[in-house]
Amino acid sequence: MQSIRFKLLEFIGIFILIPLSYILDYPIFIKFSIGCLGFVYVLFVLLRIEHVKFKIAKNLHWRHFFRRVLIQLSVIAFLTVLYVWFMDKSQLFYVMLNKPFFWLLLLLIYSSLSVYPQELVYRTFFFERYKNMFKSQTVFVIVNALVFSLAHLFFKNTLVLIMTFIGGILFALTYLKTKSTVMVSVEHAIYGCWLFTVGMGDMLGFPN
Repeated sequence: MQSIRFKLLEFIGIFILIPLSYILDYPIFIKFSIGCLGFVYVLFVLLRIEHVKFKIAKNLHWRHFFRRVLIQLSVIAFLTVLYVWFMDKSQLFYVMLNKPFFWLLLLLIYSSLSVYPQELVYRTFFFERYKNMFKSQTVFVIVNALVFSLAHLFFKNTLVLIMTFIGGILFALTYLKTKSTVMVSVEHAIYGCWLFTVGMGDMLGFPN
């Protein structure tokens, strides 16, 4: 399972063929089953093959991390507020203001059940498994962002693909600096929760 050929086939299957298959019309329970089996495989490889230990490192620089994330969030907030204002002003902070309990529930579910599994697959697994297959770190980051964007292809929304590609770049850079799944998950959750809060939930798959 450590040969280059095996890893290449594994990469194609997990990060290209499965996401592409989700745009096809077949029963949702089969898609869900494929996703669950893929996630179990990822966990098996991380624990038994790559020997990754799931623990929070003690030397993480949270103050510097939050300073950087808040600066990036301020830019994201400015751009997304403008976008929602011009595209559909009625959606601006609509769910938060009109359905606060539903808003909080969605943020909790998204942060706990969606973000962390995504980061395990697209950052922890991807980086630990394929880091030695790329000579260029820049190319490695770009490929990671591309496959992360590809994972959202089933939304069939160009804006979603662009935003997840940009997000993939940011998350990949964070993982490179910190090697922390928890830290990159926190960053992912902050940006994702903001997008839902500002009024872009519908285009990103959140119910309104």
